[in-house]
Amino acid sequence: MKTVMINELNDTFIHKSLRLRGWVYNIRSIGKIWFLIFRDGTGLLQGVVVKNEASEKAFNLESVLKQEDSIIIEGILKKEKRSVGGYEIAIKEIKIVNQSLIEYPISPKIHGTDFLMSNRHLWIRSKKQNAILKIRHMVSKSIRDFFDSNGFTLIDSPIFTANAVEGTTSLFEVDYFEKSAYLSQSGQLYQEAASSAFGRTYCFGPCFRAEKSKTRKHLTEFWMVEPEMAYVELDENMNWAENLVTYIIKSVLTSCKSELTVLGRDLSKLENIVPPFPRITYHEAVDILLSEGYNFERGNDFGSPDETIIASKFEKPVMIHRWPKEIKPFYMKKDSTNPELALGVDMIAPEGFGEIIGGGQREDDINILEKSISHHDLPIEPFKWFLDLRKYGSVPHSGFGLGLERVVAWICNVKYIRETIPFPRTMGRIEP
Repeated sequence: MKTVMINELNDTFIHKSLRLRGWVYNIRSIGKIWFLIFRDGTGLLQGVVVKNEASEKAFNLESVLKQEDSIIIEGILKKEKRSVGGYEIAIKEIKIVNQSLIEYPISPKIHGTDFLMSNRHLWIRSKKQNAILKIRHMVSKSIRDFFDSNGFTLIDSPIFTANAVEGTTSLFEVDYFEKSAYLSQSGQLYQEAASSAFGRTYCFGPCFRAEKSKTRKHLTEFWMVEPEMAYVELDENMNWAENLVTYIIKSVLTSCKSELTVLGRDLSKLENIVPPFPRITYHEAVDILLSEGYNFERGNDFGSPDETIIASKFEKPVMIHRWPKEIKPFYMKKDSTNPELALGVDMIAPEGFGEIIGGGQREDDINILEKSISHHDLPIEPFKWFLDLRKYGSVPHSGFGLGLERVVAWICNVKYIRETIPFPRTMGRIEP
């Protein structure tokens, strides 16, 4: 008898005896037949237990089994279009591995957000949360596949840093052997060093922001992929960002249709995400807000409502480029045609999901960069190594950061970003 996982089932197993190992998801009964919805982490499978066809011991377990009891089932696989996954198993034997000590706390009834987040370690077993995290896995895999197949080298950036990337107001400061260190808010500066050594590099890992924000789009710990490319200027950088997002969407549509169906996602919205993406300047984006009668002061950064209004004019992600230099980080290169503008770009997702990519061309002139660091009131000492990159073979270079959770939220059409990471960290939550 072959032991298989649910996601391995196919027509070659029909009418064959199989063994599956997992947990009870749900039970319902209609007299001499009862149905067991079984899960094993890779999917759901309906089992049918019929009196005189299953063993007597297995049939009598209906009144014994509870949600999330761990069990091993044996039976004959059948084709059944009405069942989830298109198959069901005629159960012959059930072996109880372990029974829940108490009633499982997450039942089909409606639960409050705080309760579900406090039981996040159990909530991720549910169908919707499971689907979201499987899509997250595919997004992560597609990101790595994209860069690995395009000549990029993975260079991990450190988590402990002595310097800030975008100012110190949103950093977590930690004691580092009687010195101050910070949890990284971005791996970008180290990727600039790496790109000078390898040409095209990326890092992919956790980042930390100490912003005291409680919006649905913020986490204190999140994951970001950050490519950096030597000899690449702003327009080519935007091409890379566009191609990455297109590749991610295509991969998810190919591999995660069942999960998207569980979430009720409108696939046509994602199928429409093909290049080219619209590109507009910051000032053109402001013109959109003003034309809608929105009260916005030119020169300010966009907030979430602003991004939603701008994105509503497009069916694809829109890239907004050439921003006022005063609202962009110190390392952003100025536009040679207008020194009041920085060569930055933000990609705004449609359907109100906001910024998913931020990046741009970096300043490669050491004298300008030194003045910019001073202008932003940052200490020069922690950036000496960063300035070294401009002393030895400086070249035009660019990159960006893509927020994993925000992309997953958009793809899944999930309102709250906290559902897109296994164990979210927010202002009010550091457990479980």
